[in-house]
Amino acid sequence: MLVIESWVINDDSSVPVSSGVVLEALRSRIDRGQLETWLISSSGRLLAFTTNTERAMVMLLEEEGDPGEHAVDPESEGSSDGFVLSNGQQDEYPDQDTVPIGEAFRLVEHIVGTGSWPADAHWVVDR
Repeated sequence: MLVIESWVINDDSSVPVSSGVVLEALRSRIDRGQLETWLISSSGRLLAFTTNTERAMVMLLEEEGDPGEHAVDPESEGSSDGFVLSNGQQDEYPDQDTVPIGEAFRLVEHIVGTGSWPADAHWVVDR
């Protein structure tokens, strides 16, 4: 029997978000200036989404403290700033370590729906 994880936004409520509503939740948070979002699964995995509204870093961790894996854009050059973390820290990342926001939304929606990266996604393991 296949059991799919459920995911909740770590600082909102204990109500699970489905792949059908997770993008609406992310967009709403971005509109409120919350550019960093952590989701936690029923199995303890973590999904991080941090954006500057144009690009986003998407990370999937097996547990707290895991270096995890993250989406990449191997053809990109340069870097982007404006990634504001929940503690107020402002980060800059190489564009190769982030993806355009539309792609980030697609990745998050797929991971929340299936528990894994899409087959055509580019990502690296940081462990």
